[in-house]
Amino acid sequence: MTGGEAYRAKLLTDDALDAAIAACLADLSQPAMLEIGDKRLDVAAAVLAHRWSAEELTVEGASPERRRNAVQTAVLVANT
Repeated sequence: MTGGEAYRAKLLTDDALDAAIAACLADLSQPAMLEIGDKRLDVAAAVLAHRWSAEELTVEGASPERRRNAVQTAVLVANT
């Protein structure tokens, strides 16, 4: 199951997703774990595994929304 499938199935809430994204963006070197049902997803690892998202976070001067969207995309396509 991907993060997006878990989101559509209501196993992943907006609040949990927002908190995980904020934690990841605050410090990518620290693990930001997202609980989805009985599974856990390391958000930073998901970002690093998703090439586009990882590249977006290195763009100098990227807006906060652009950075947030990059992390959200990585979470939603990641396998849980």
